[in-house]
Amino acid sequence: MRRSDRLFDIIQLLRTARGPMTAAALAAELEVNVRTVYRDVATLQARRVPIEGAAGIGYVLGRGFNLPPLMFTADEVEAIAVGVRMLARTGDQGLRHAAGSVLSKVTAVLPDRLRAQLADPPLFVSRSGAPVPEAVDLSEVRQAIRDERKLRIAYTDGTGAQTRRVIWPIAMAYYIQATLIVGWCELRCGYRHFRADRITSLTVLDECYPSDNGRLVAEWMKLQQATE
Repeated sequence: MRRSDRLFDIIQLLRTARGPMTAAALAAELEVNVRTVYRDVATLQARRVPIEGAAGIGYVLGRGFNLPPLMFTADEVEAIAVGVRMLARTGDQGLRHAAGSVLSKVTAVLPDRLRAQLADPPLFVSRSGAPVPEAVDLSEVRQAIRDERKLRIAYTDGTGAQTRRVIWPIAMAYYIQATLIVGWCELRCGYRHFRADRITSLTVLDECYPSDNGRLVAEWMKLQQATE
């Protein structure tokens, strides 16, 4: 978690707390150590955020403190509401959790007239969507893409044939029917799409692949455009 995000989360936790929160309680919520909380609170106090209290006693946020409201239009608020709900259809539990966190942060800083519109919009998204993969943590896959690390997978295709492969993951594709991992397959020497729900085991390897500053994604995009 970036430090700026953590500082924001401390303010949010103190805003919603019913009483003083100790550094230990804040550390548990943020999954950091207590010393980090002490430093972050001191930073916020230095920036004139009215946090009162002290180590060992607990912290409270002074009354009347508000983060500046985000300037969203009604259409933008509805786009956020629909987008967050559609993430539940991807089968990616990590993104679904992150979407809920985003929604709570945005809701907390919206003006009153837009807050209700985001919390309970007259817009509905069906719950059916891509199956949640049983053997794959998609958060790990997205991290591997960011880190440009290879994956070793066991895969079962649509005919039931089973193979073991090493792939270079470069992208994720979210469809209603399935979530796909896009990668260069060392076994087939080409770009392939792997349904996440058909992967029976996955290991993130220490070995990195040569991305060449986005060359792999650019090549794959050209291939996609050629087949459209």
